[in-house]
Amino acid sequence: MLEAKNRLGIIFFPAFDWAISPTHPEREERLLYTQDQLREEGLFDIDGITEHKPDIATHEDVERVHFCLPDVTSVATKSHLISAGGAIKAARLVMEREEEKAFALVRPPGHHAMKFVHGNRGFCNINVEAVMVEHIRAHYGHRRVAIVDTDCHHGDGTQDIYWHDPDTLFISLHQDGRTLYPGTGFPMDLGGPNALGRTINIPLPPHTSDEGFLHVIDHVVRPILDDFKPDLVVNSAGQDNHFTDPITNMNFSARGYALLNEKLNPDIAVLEGGYSIQGALPYVNLGICLAMAGLDSSGVREPDYDPERLRQPQKVTDYIKSLSDRMRELYFNPPRSSLRGDMADGFFVRHKDIFYDTDGISESQVESVMVCDNCPGVLKIESWSSVNPLSVGIEIPITACERCHGKGLQLWEEAQVKGSYRYMQLINRKDGYCRQFGF
Repeated sequence: MLEAKNRLGIIFFPAFDWAISPTHPEREERLLYTQDQLREEGLFDIDGITEHKPDIATHEDVERVHFCLPDVTSVATKSHLISAGGAIKAARLVMEREEEKAFALVRPPGHHAMKFVHGNRGFCNINVEAVMVEHIRAHYGHRRVAIVDTDCHHGDGTQDIYWHDPDTLFISLHQDGRTLYPGTGFPMDLGGPNALGRTINIPLPPHTSDEGFLHVIDHVVRPILDDFKPDLVVNSAGQDNHFTDPITNMNFSARGYALLNEKLNPDIAVLEGGYSIQGALPYVNLGICLAMAGLDSSGVREPDYDPERLRQPQKVTDYIKSLSDRMRELYFNPPRSSLRGDMADGFFVRHKDIFYDTDGISESQVESVMVCDNCPGVLKIESWSSVNPLSVGIEIPITACERCHGKGLQLWEEAQVKGSYRYMQLINRKDGYCRQFGF
């Protein structure tokens, strides 16, 4: 009888009651075929691989991460809370040592959900991984965390949430934003003034195959992780780089995904995108599960896998090698010139325009972070959109120094007196509470 080298917990949640539309790529069948495949392959007959049910994330879990307008109930259904709860269950299994590794096979996904949430963008309402990471920090103590996003689309929401956090390393491998939604995630996007170099974007050209992805893992991701020395590694495990995916242009295989996870060796994986419901997801998820359990995945093959047809062009190989050299240098020596914004009264200020493609919402923001050598800095975001008037969110980070803690409380008091905000929200991680007001 097979025995897993690493005890692996698998959490399933197909979200039967939530879909953008009955025929939309992001629907319940994404996980139902996978569930059938894993059972048919006898995965749960392997000693050390166990299926678990998800928890339900609370509003407090969401409010620890997001400024939701007008409130959590307005932007997150119960399905979203269970999806995030599935990730939280994965974290609990690992943090409490019930399992050595965990894979949350949940939907809806979350990595396009940003700090402020006005609606659904990129099929995402709340950021599942961020809710999980901040649950860990709230309940198990502060941790240095690396999130490696292998979804084909740039994880712009996760990047936005952790742009100013020096204790969270965010690495995104994705199809070049010049060729795919959301059109972001370029090499010089390296993080805010207090966390420069903690965001690493690796935009890969269309038709990148196993060779290119694994080269980046070996020559960029692993060296950076070895330097950062995270307490936890999370794989934001999107699977739409697969050669059969209907909305992307990459040539990654199920075996490639398994090898990537062998090399990456994540503690926790959380499903993101992946829309080849029959041709890819059952095989990719099987490969990832075997890799995380420390078992041989060399026999995982899709029915129409042809390595010669999928071989990446030489010009793609040359480009990826050159890009890899550049990205290592940008991590180890991030230039201050990459910062785009202005200084005002000790704050670094930048302006952002955000489009919610799913819900058709246009949002504008003014984001201000206190420049600080001792902590991530108190954060203030003024936001308004086509569905919500001017509102403000203020965050005091969990590791806030005395100066930033005091400034955050001052900004909160001033916001209440100002009287020009429709909604006001405070995330006070230092003291462990959140506040919301609407007028």
